[in-house]
Parts: sequence; structure tokens; C-alpha cells
Amino acid sequence: MKSLKILLVEDDVSIAKSIAKLIERMSVHRVRFTDNPETIFELCTAGNVDIVIMDINLPGASWLGEEVSGTDLSRLLKTKPATAHIPIVILTAYAMANERESLIVNSQANELLTKPIRDYNIFIEKLEQLTNN
Repeated sequence: MKSLKILLVEDDVSIAKSIAKLIERMSVHRVRFTDNPETIFELCTAGNVDIVIMDINLPGASWLGEEVSGTDLSRLLKTKPATAHIPIVILTAYAMANERESLIVNSQANELLTKPIRDYNIFIEKLEQLTNN
């Protein structure tokens, strides 16, 4: 199994660290995390990312002078030719069942999963499926 380069976009450092640690402990995959839009686009454009896990709420994040959410960043990544191929998983604690479809459509993400992550084995399997690993 190939090791995935996972980019976790999360504004809460303690949550990001715990998610990254569990994914790395339970798989061969490597996780980097940030909430900085410039870093996200640099890493994705450079080919250093196999899949993005994107939180929706990113207070204070801005891109080109505009405040952006994870939904906005996901949509931007999907509309740029250099990054459109990268699978994106929206990860949120706030998605109600009736909002799920509109969040996926608005973000152009490949999948929406909820946190807290209850079963990391299933979560990692989903990441691998989305990358055809």
C-alpha cells in the first residue's frame, strides 16, 4: 500500500494534532496540517498532496484579501486545473442531514464526513478509496 500525503485543513491545532496522530499511528500515511490558504495552495499546486481533509469553519482565514471558509477553499481548489484532481473530504461537526448535499455541491468536494471521527479504520479506508490507493 502506498503512503498517502494527506493535507488536513483545520483551525484548531489540538484537533489537528490528534487527527494527524491517529491517522499516522493506524496507517502508513503522512499528515500535514495548516489553516493557511497560501500554504494549502502551495502544497496542492506543487503536487505534495494526495488528498485534502477540509474543515468548513476557518475563522480569520483569507485568500486574496477575502475571508474564506473551507467550503470556499475546496471550491477554489476544484476549479483550478493544477489542483482539480485532488480528492477533498469536507470534515465538519456542523452538518445536518438536510445540509449534506448542499455542502457537497457548494464545496465541490468528493465526500463529506462528520467529526468527531468515530471509527478511524473506516475513515482511513474512505480516504484510500477516494485516492484509489
